[in-house]
Amino acid sequence: MKTIDELLAEGVAGKRVFVRADLNVPLDGTTITDDGRIRAVQPTVARLADAGARVIVASHLGRPKGAPDPAFSLAPAAARLGELLGSEVAFATDTVGESARATVAGLTDGQVAVIENLRFNAGETSKDDAERGAFADRLAELADVYVGDGFGAVHRKHASVFDLPARLPHAAGGLIATEVGVLKKLTEDVARPYAVVLGGAKVSDKLGVIDHLLEKADRILIGGGMAYTFLKAKGHEVGTSLLQEDQAPAVQGYLKRAEELGVEFVLPVDVLVAGEFPDLKTKAPAHPTTVAADAIPADQEGLDIGPETRKLYAAKLADAATVFWNGPMGVFEHPDYAEGTKAVAQALVDSQAFSVVGGGDSAAAVRILGFDENAFGHISTGGGASLEYLEGKTLPGLAALED
Repeated sequence: MKTIDELLAEGVAGKRVFVRADLNVPLDGTTITDDGRIRAVQPTVARLADAGARVIVASHLGRPKGAPDPAFSLAPAAARLGELLGSEVAFATDTVGESARATVAGLTDGQVAVIENLRFNAGETSKDDAERGAFADRLAELADVYVGDGFGAVHRKHASVFDLPARLPHAAGGLIATEVGVLKKLTEDVARPYAVVLGGAKVSDKLGVIDHLLEKADRILIGGGMAYTFLKAKGHEVGTSLLQEDQAPAVQGYLKRAEELGVEFVLPVDVLVAGEFPDLKTKAPAHPTTVAADAIPADQEGLDIGPETRKLYAAKLADAATVFWNGPMGVFEHPDYAEGTKAVAQALVDSQAFSVVGGGDSAAAVRILGFDENAFGHISTGGGASLEYLEGKTLPGLAALED
């Protein structure tokens, strides 16, 4: 896999360099609520621009249905990238149409442009190789060189991620190189004890990584909505909590296998419950109650780990040498249910472990809850990509960058 250092050594001045970034940032209308992914790719864009390249940045945002949708425009991300670069960034209002061609043609050496959301074209995500390839052909006409730096999308077999690198000389950007290097520390010669913290809504999203990490981790801590499927699998009442009952047999199998392998599975011992889901817009007081994890009332919903579980999890992380954390412990967007997620983050800050925060909601939570990102070993930009890498899967976007 060619690196950006090698690409720059060959010279990029005057060349049109297509950077597949991940600018898939959360928006409140047109306001970016977390610019972490833009800041993560900014160094690669800046290095190329400083070397005289004509940089074309492309990304997806959200899940538009293959057609333009103003709610998913990349215009706010382009403006923020310009602020971070300290120079104006041109913006094309389409992906491969007249605006994109004119915007790219108007670039001079060292200038940067962002083209509109790639998913406004159905060819980007098509499962049909020919349709996807046709879109990649049109994207290739815009550039001379391809740099893959959108780690959050490398697990997708999409036109700009998988097909386009085959049509242009290509290299991996600095962000992808960093992400892969970090993930290797979680899979090869891991410093022990190795603790994994998994949260988030759906246990089904994490079964693959649990299956793979059972062979590698020393202990696995479970929180978030997925914890209630584990509690149900152990025969406990979970009330109206988020539950994937069809996954309970699989969970029971993992708990049994963990016991056989000597891997410690740590589940909540108490939880915060309420009769209804909190209002995340007004953040009105929710008045939760703390109950034992095996005594959730039938009409109550679990929304965060409780104070005893926070202490337990902090203790289980205190002596770890390596920690991978993916998924919040509760509905951290509401202050009454943020303490569990905050406690895990603080435990990582306090420990001497090499800690990796695995993208998505976990990364957003760290920033929203006011933690210094530099206090963690690494904050990944790709939740799904990180998980699939740890599952041992081949990621299309990484395979496409191999020579």
